[in-house]
Amino acid sequence: MGTQKDWNNLKTTLGKAVDIGETVGMSDKTITNIAERVGTFLSNNVNPSTEEERILKELWDVSNDSERQVLAGLVVKMVDK
Repeated sequence: MGTQKDWNNLKTTLGKAVDIGETVGMSDKTITNIAERVGTFLSNNVNPSTEEERILKELWDVSNDSERQVLAGLVVKMVDK
């Protein structure tokens, strides 16, 4: 599978997860908090498979908690179009 297709699949999957959260009535803050926890888990346990994922991991790894909340919120916003 090509890198662009992998990245698009990841965004689609994350977008579906955000949509489910919204459908069940989760607030934006709750969704962002969950995204932050997922981001931390992925950064600690999963090797990135695309250049985009490597960039996100690198940003995550150099960020403090506040910056990670912002990054998680931006990822949620990006996939919730």
